[in-house]
Amino acid sequence: MAKGKARLLPALAAWTAAAAVLASALAGCGGGPDAWRPGEPIDAIDLRIGIIYLDDAESGWSYAHELGIREAQKAHGLWNDQIIRVLNVSEEDDDRIEQAIMSAIGEGANVIIAPSWGFMDVCAMMADRYPNIVFAHASGYLRNESNFTNYFGRLYQARYLAGIVAGLKTRTGRIGFVAAQGLSNSEVTGGINAFAMGVESVNPTARVYVSVTHSWYNPAGERRAAQKLIDEGCDVIAQHCDTYEPQHAAGAAGVYGIGNNVDMGGQDPETVLTSVIWNWGAYYEHLIGSIIDGSFTTEPYLGGLADGLVDISPLNPGLAEPGMAEAVAKAKQGIIDGSLRIFYGEMRTGDGKSVGREGEAMSDGEILSGMDWYYHNVTVI
Repeated sequence: MAKGKARLLPALAAWTAAAAVLASALAGCGGGPDAWRPGEPIDAIDLRIGIIYLDDAESGWSYAHELGIREAQKAHGLWNDQIIRVLNVSEEDDDRIEQAIMSAIGEGANVIIAPSWGFMDVCAMMADRYPNIVFAHASGYLRNESNFTNYFGRLYQARYLAGIVAGLKTRTGRIGFVAAQGLSNSEVTGGINAFAMGVESVNPTARVYVSVTHSWYNPAGERRAAQKLIDEGCDVIAQHCDTYEPQHAAGAAGVYGIGNNVDMGGQDPETVLTSVIWNWGAYYEHLIGSIIDGSFTTEPYLGGLADGLVDISPLNPGLAEPGMAEAVAKAKQGIIDGSLRIFYGEMRTGDGKSVGREGEAMSDGEILSGMDWYYHNVTVI
């Protein structure tokens, strides 16, 4: 093991140095990393977009981003060789993240897209190092005033709609939710609470049972969590985790499912009701367009149903209950026009406390980064 590392380190050092030399050489070329200048337009043909993926981008979270990149590429008429994909980059290895970004820059990238939380700190460092490259990071909070931005979405809005679907479908009154993270993660917790509120809006006696895997990507763990919920009598299985396994478990057990990230209906068409989905093309088309026309700023982007960034996939016509489509459409329109505010007024938590303020809605900041409680109809098992 030690000998292998000894052989590898000089090779990596040489590769990194070569990439840096290549990036420097490209800086003088029209299509190189310095082709972009803050506040100035750039021809679409001069763009080279590097996107860094955690995995092979063939499923789940990464695949949703890949679909968005393809949509934006088509919208702006970019050639295939203008998109540079770096696959299987671990969030937990800063050196590997830096090497991945340098690899994309070495191939001429003047835009770096980093769609995973753990890439944030390295992106911040690299943005300072390369002021003529745009850096965009998903789900984080760091940015600068010139070339580094962040972006995310109000996924909780779509979770509320999915809760309506689950609440109208359940017969046992017990709805399962496989969660990647526990109370320490507000994104997941806020989504569970919004889902539970959607359930309550159409089925006040139903409860949501949560099983936590403590991992974004754990196929075996996700399947075990789903089976645990099924064994508890849950007849609808929703999820906020990456793989198809909760849906496969639901299908095998003959209960219903609600997918996540992308439309999972094709995996288990006999049991998947709908999926909570990201339409990242809505942001990537905006981002690339702003770089091309010179209007790019580093103001954070937070999209929702109104922007088309989040949604649920079309209801499975063979499984939808009477009135389900109408109930979802009404709630969706209410969220978009502001007549339905999800986290509004005083709310009861599962431990008997009260949160929120009468006559006021919680801010996105409170929902996405300050939520450490579960709604009163949620039980963790």
